[in-house]
Amino acid sequence: MHDSGILLRDLDENGILRLTLNDSAKRNALSEAMLTELGRAIDEAGTDPAVRVVVLAATGPAFCAGHDLKELTAGRQADDGGKAYFAKIMGMCSGVMQSIVGCPKPVIAEVTGIATAAGCQLVASCDLAYAAESAKFSTPGVHIGLFCSTPMVALSRNVSNKHAMEMLLTGDMTPAARAAEIGLVNRAVADEALTETAMEAARKIAAKSSMTLRTGKQAFYAQREMPLAEAYDYASQVMVENMMARDAEEGIGAFIEKRAPKWQDS
Repeated sequence: MHDSGILLRDLDENGILRLTLNDSAKRNALSEAMLTELGRAIDEAGTDPAVRVVVLAATGPAFCAGHDLKELTAGRQADDGGKAYFAKIMGMCSGVMQSIVGCPKPVIAEVTGIATAAGCQLVASCDLAYAAESAKFSTPGVHIGLFCSTPMVALSRNVSNKHAMEMLLTGDMTPAARAAEIGLVNRAVADEALTETAMEAARKIAAKSSMTLRTGKQAFYAQREMPLAEAYDYASQVMVENMMARDAEEGIGAFIEKRAPKWQDS
């Protein structure tokens, strides 16, 4: 793994990969370059056996301010008024968000500053999210005549309809404490405690069988879209296959024998 300048990578001895958005001059906007780097990093993390958990953080006063509006505006100079370029960027962004959900490794957002529009979408797309008490969230597209339709997809899968619509229709800033109340983030903590809070969760998760985590994450997102009976049928099949895995046999045996399990991640 290598740092690109706008995206920093750091893998520790526990298998925790910190990906840090590092384009503070652009408020860590999801520019074409950032989307390319972030998408590549998530895909690489998903296939790297050394990576067990991903923590997504940022430098500067903004976690992520969403799309690079200056870059999008420049795209209007094309003969089609920018339509093809807009479709390309929205497709890239949607692909990155789906890569996070589809990544077999758990992804944790560590949020400081503001997370707006597609930046809020980025937080909502992660499996877990912890925010500094000073952090704020919004989907402010309505202020500029551009409804946050793609952020809406991730937002509406994290919070209730009315809370999502309140954010989408008003564009107001949501403080971290309120974001925790409505389920956009897991917890809001003192700014100085944020990194340790996120890393503590990451270390706990990294100590589990990666096979179990992969199985569970995939099943969670798959069953969520199914009718109840179909979800139970699917989850039952997953449980059966999981029971046949070596780590499940080891884990159950270790529990019965009152000892620490020795994972083989298989």
